[in-house]
Amino acid sequence: MTDPVGKLPSELDQLPDRDPEETAEWAASLDAVTQAAGPHRAAYLMRRSLQHAEGAGLALPKLLETDYVNSIPTSAEPAFDGDLEMESRITAWNRWNAAAMVTRGSRFGVGGHIATFASAAWLYETGFNHFFRGKEGDGSGDQLYIQGHASPGIYARAFLDGRISERQLDNFRQESGGDGLPSYPHPRRLPWLWEFPTVSMGLGPLSAIYQARFNRYLTNRSIKDTSNSHVWAFLGDGEMDEPESTAALALAAREQLDNLTFVINCNLQRLDGPVRANFRVVQELEAQFRGAGWNVVKTLWGNAWDELFQLDTQGALLRRLREVPDAQFQTYATRDVAYIREHFFGAEPALAELAKLLTDAKIAECFYTSRGGHEARKVYAAYRAAVEHKGAPTVILAQTVKGYTLGKGFESKNANHQMKKLSIDEFKGMRELLGLPIPDSAFEDGLVPYGHPGADSPEVRYLQERRAALGGPAPARRMHASAPLPQPEERAFKALYKGSGKQEMATTMAFVRLVKDLMRDKETGKRWVPIVPDEARTFGMESLFPSAGIYSPLGQTYEPVDRDQLMYYKEAKDGQILNEGITEAGAMADFIAAATSYATHGETMIPFYIFYSMFGWQRTGDQMWQLADQLGKGFIVGATAGRTTLTGEGLQHADGHSHLIAATNPASLNYDPAFAYEVAVIVKDGLRRMYGPDAEDVFYYLTVYNEPKPQPAMPEGVEEGIVKGLYRFKEGTPAKADAPRLQLLASGTAIHWALEAQDLLAADWGVTADVWSATSWGELRRDALEADEALLRGEVQVPYVTQALSGAPGPVLAVSDWMRQVPDQISQWVEQDWSSLGTDGFGLSDTREAARRHFGVDAQSIVVASLAQLAKRGEVPASAVKEARERYGL
Repeated sequence: MTDPVGKLPSELDQLPDRDPEETAEWAASLDAVTQAAGPHRAAYLMRRSLQHAEGAGLALPKLLETDYVNSIPTSAEPAFDGDLEMESRITAWNRWNAAAMVTRGSRFGVGGHIATFASAAWLYETGFNHFFRGKEGDGSGDQLYIQGHASPGIYARAFLDGRISERQLDNFRQESGGDGLPSYPHPRRLPWLWEFPTVSMGLGPLSAIYQARFNRYLTNRSIKDTSNSHVWAFLGDGEMDEPESTAALALAAREQLDNLTFVINCNLQRLDGPVRANFRVVQELEAQFRGAGWNVVKTLWGNAWDELFQLDTQGALLRRLREVPDAQFQTYATRDVAYIREHFFGAEPALAELAKLLTDAKIAECFYTSRGGHEARKVYAAYRAAVEHKGAPTVILAQTVKGYTLGKGFESKNANHQMKKLSIDEFKGMRELLGLPIPDSAFEDGLVPYGHPGADSPEVRYLQERRAALGGPAPARRMHASAPLPQPEERAFKALYKGSGKQEMATTMAFVRLVKDLMRDKETGKRWVPIVPDEARTFGMESLFPSAGIYSPLGQTYEPVDRDQLMYYKEAKDGQILNEGITEAGAMADFIAAATSYATHGETMIPFYIFYSMFGWQRTGDQMWQLADQLGKGFIVGATAGRTTLTGEGLQHADGHSHLIAATNPASLNYDPAFAYEVAVIVKDGLRRMYGPDAEDVFYYLTVYNEPKPQPAMPEGVEEGIVKGLYRFKEGTPAKADAPRLQLLASGTAIHWALEAQDLLAADWGVTADVWSATSWGELRRDALEADEALLRGEVQVPYVTQALSGAPGPVLAVSDWMRQVPDQISQWVEQDWSSLGTDGFGLSDTREAARRHFGVDAQSIVVASLAQLAKRGEVPASAVKEARERYGL
């Protein structure tokens, strides 16, 4: 019978077997049990044996871990498909220029990061030379999530390739002049190069998973074949502590995303010290990824270690590697050989005997430089294993030395994250180590020079030939203009323009109804991507289940419990809805992938992401900035919005501030519509602005309400005001010519309180109020700020809000279901006396009516506040305020 140990190469194959005959006997015994009692009995006995061994104190790896050695033995490495000497010279030039760029920038105090790329150089170079597909070939190419601190190395490679000039390198982190380079991957700042912003650590790995998943979504829905696209995410071992980094590992395994590879640079250091000072981060990550269902490839040791493992006939070396914590291993890389002999090999007699067989030079090579992540053949083998593995995503755990090749002043030092430059002498030492032909005369002006072998040099030709074979430059972002989407038929919008008659309808339902109709559009319907982090039924989206289907790569392998109902839970391989479960972060990552598909895949999609408003901007605001930086487009919908519309849920669900947070994002257009027809007008204009002939790189934030109200028909001529942010909805009728008058500005659900207050003011106090719908406090402010900027240029431009309210009699009182700061954004551009009401403070659990009374924003409170403003102007008696409070029981 064939020995199963020899069937496939494994980490055991690189270790010496001191008694092969005994090993064969154990294997034969296991084969006999399998034949006689079946595989289940054999597996049971193996598990019991492992359990007994652990109880007896035998040092065995846990089931989720392997030994602290490479997953791929040297003997099993595939042939290297390239010129290693040539690639070493290219990598040397890129190392040099990355360090030179950051050092030269330090003259201006802009700094930069050197050590990250120094440790990861071969991880990138091997990919660029052999694996990363460009966008000029078939399909969409690969998607690369570059570790942010490694950006100098990517710029250095682009310089060698002729894509970036020396002047641009010299303007690293100095962009105001127009020809600089952003500090990190920023598509909005350098849109022809960067695809994905990754420096907000943790968001890169999360987004990479959902990007790989969205690639499959496009394929399964027959929108685009992305089967040749692979997603590569380059991460730091310290970055994996971010909760977002590992939040979706199970999703990637569950959906068998073998189009995804994580490359974790395990240099054992985070920003200010060891990642796991007293533990071993590689083993921890291996167990975490294996437990989640990933294929794990460990690339830890360079070829120099092969001799040590072959000499380890007692397993002492493996035992020692399992027990040495990361911080101690970091120390070995900075101490002399005598220290290593004493503290590493002196731990037990078998190791001490092994060390006697090793020269000082061999020990120095192993402990100072020989890491799997620094050897192109090892990295190539890992990448080849990753792209050939089927049925699961792969993580490559590549061990490196942080600051590698930068000299003893940098390598493995805790402070190297803060070290932004090398001295001239250090550069000269680096030049000798890398073998670069840079003469001493090049340093005469006191500056480190950039290095380039020449545009027609063998190195540059090799680099460009490699990239041409792989489909063009990388990283790269599509810059060609996408064809505008045709505007949907007017019929879907008209349904909301005419109102709901006597039927009550929440604006949440109005939005869902509109999108459902738009998804039926023959031209653009398939491009809508509904995204919901669970509770689709809360938002009235269950009607989409049977018609659009919920996306699942497996389809529906079960009979749903509600199959006999009209709106049953239907999953499908070509389903349109992304129903993510309870993860706003995952849903937002979905949204980003869909919102940028126009650039990533050349396929424009229209995502809308609907969520409890409290759990959107507050919880995932960082991803909203990621979306803006990535130039994403689509509709973000905060449902059950405001502080008093879902008060039974208590404090956590009370959102009085998401519009404030949204207002800080320059790419976000924020609207708080009151009526269904306003929702229709805003969505229609959004489709024009984001997907029309003059498409803008913006996205929309709409807040909608699950409070059923009669929806009026759209008055004539209000479309411009809706889009710009303000229009007069209902003019007051004066009881007499000299009646006191004021202007009530309200947004969202607050307009209903304002309309009730309008009636009370007229009936009880003889006061005339005009009610205005403020659909967007944020857009009013944006327009006013643009007017202010125009004045600085000597141009006269009157803000829209000033124009709209020009000549309106009386003071202005603004009211919303938000904090007062939301409407107060526009106060300085309102010529009338200004005051506001809002829901400042913490939320509480109560009825809507009681909560609005508590915050002082209900109709009666508006009346009292209106009288107070008029009393200040002497237009009503001061006693009217006290009388009103008593009458309404405030």
